[in-house]
Amino acid sequence: MLYGDNGDDIVGQYVTFTKVYSEQRKPHGRTKEAILETIRICKDKDVLKEYLESRESEVLDMMMTIFDEETIMRNHIRSQRAEAAMQNAVEMCQEFNLSFPDSVQKLVDKFGLSENEAEETVQKYWQ
Repeated sequence: MLYGDNGDDIVGQYVTFTKVYSEQRKPHGRTKEAILETIRICKDKDVLKEYLESRESEVLDMMMTIFDEETIMRNHIRSQRAEAAMQNAVEMCQEFNLSFPDSVQKLVDKFGLSENEAEETVQKYWQ
C-alpha cells in the first residue's frame, strides 16, 4: 500500500491526488463538485498538472463512471436484500397460516408496497 507523497514521480503525484480527493469527499461527498475541486487543487499544487490540464474532462468522466458503477452495485445489493426479506416475509405468513389477502396486507404494511406490488410479490413466493 502506498502512503507517502514525497516524490515528484508519477506514483507520488497519484498518491497526492487520491489524498486530495479523499479530503474533498468529506465536505462534498461523492459528487462532481468533489472531483472538480480535487482537479483544481491538484493543478494549483502542480500535481499531475499537465495531465489534468490536457485530460480534465476524461478524468471527470472516468471518476463519475466509477461512482455510477458503485451506485448501481449498491442499489443492486439493496434490491437483492429487499427481495429476500419479502420472500422471507411471505414464507413466514404461510407458516403462521395467514390467508393470501392478509399476507398481501402484511407486505403493504411492512415494506410500503402498493396493493398491486404486494399481491404480485405474495403470488410470486406463495407455495
